[in-house]
Amino acid sequence: MKFSRRTPEEPEINLIPFIDVLLVILIFLMLSTTYSRYSELQITLPTADAERLKERPAEVLVSVTAEGRYLIDHRPIEGRSVELLAAELRAAASGGDGTVVIVSADAMAAHQSVVNVLDAARRAGLPRLTFATQVPGNGR
Repeated sequence: MKFSRRTPEEPEINLIPFIDVLLVILIFLMLSTTYSRYSELQITLPTADAERLKERPAEVLVSVTAEGRYLIDHRPIEGRSVELLAAELRAAASGGDGTVVIVSADAMAAHQSVVNVLDAARRAGLPRLTFATQVPGNGR
């Protein structure tokens, strides 16, 4: 009996299924990853480009400094309570229903300081509010 000798075949590695699996994993990771960049968010406030009104209604200017101090019509207010600020706003508005409260807050002022002004205006019965801004690139 004569046995024929087989030549040993080299093992063949098929890479196509391996590549398919890797692509599916890559797509899954890309879709399931959230990209949050809250720590890198750069905000520069305030700027706006708006037209100036020809006729200006009665207004009360409330300034908020970076330290959280308040000035009503360029007059400093002693204390930081909402009740005191509301009383000063009522006195500065002098009973005018159409009085507009202009909030001019420093860009570095605490958010709570600005919210206190909004709350005080509501308590004083002054629903018309606006925010003072500067024209971009003007620096004023």
